[in-house]
Amino acid sequence: MTALLSEPPKVAPATAVPRRPRNKRQLLDWIAVHSVALAMGVIFTVPLVFVFLTSVMSDRQALTSNMWPTEWHFENFALVFEKAPMLTYLGNSLLYSVVATAGMLLSSVPAAYALARFRFRGSNAAFMLLIAAMMLPPQVVAVPLYSMWASAGLTGTLWPLIVPYLLGDAFSIFLLRQFFLTIPEDYLDAARIDGCNEFQILYRVLLPMTRPGIAAASLFTFLYTWNDYFGPLLYVGERQDSWPLSIALASFRGMHRATQWNLTMAATTLVLIPVLVLFLFAQKSFVRGITFTGVKG
Repeated sequence: MTALLSEPPKVAPATAVPRRPRNKRQLLDWIAVHSVALAMGVIFTVPLVFVFLTSVMSDRQALTSNMWPTEWHFENFALVFEKAPMLTYLGNSLLYSVVATAGMLLSSVPAAYALARFRFRGSNAAFMLLIAAMMLPPQVVAVPLYSMWASAGLTGTLWPLIVPYLLGDAFSIFLLRQFFLTIPEDYLDAARIDGCNEFQILYRVLLPMTRPGIAAASLFTFLYTWNDYFGPLLYVGERQDSWPLSIALASFRGMHRATQWNLTMAATTLVLIPVLVLFLFAQKSFVRGITFTGVKG
């Protein structure tokens, strides 16, 4: 006698309940709450869109009343490299920005740690001198500094702009000091009990906890050096093989008799791309660094 085995009843698979779309009132409420942010986003986005659209236009259509390209000329980006040695200028900008940012970190981080955690005679006076250095315009000391670098034979290169960052940057020291003050002293005391010296406390305990502040200071320095025009114009001058992109972009429009605005905008787009990519990858750490800096004085 065989037993008949009946299959268990099949259970219909559970389906996720679809989320209800927002109604019109909720959408309007969301727009009203974020109206200022939306307006600022549009204000900052429109120029970038205008530059890109002009960069892919023909020479005749550029800067006309027709804002949308009738024909898309992506070959304009390749023509930029034929009109000027953009790769050389890119290498100079990377040399200036990367080496200056690395030098700023190596010199400013220990100085900021000393001002934030060490109490010594004259520490307040040193901090006040730091604030005074931040408020000193670079144009005030341009003439004596140029004379110093000219006597050293370094004019015509980017080294007069890079070397000062190896000795510390006032704004970066101030920013990092304010961020270091937000770290509780208990973490540092625990490291001292474990036998760490001040150097080990800085590089093994404090730096991993202050990555957002370091990212913010690095991004500030990189953007400033990438967009710096006054310094390279003062020290590099007419030596085109040492031009960074800031001077090259300003001179690109006058390299030919007729101004080709589509190529000028294409060169501008190429200069903007590294900065935008860097900010997109570092924006979360940058915002955290700016948010927590200055909480404790």
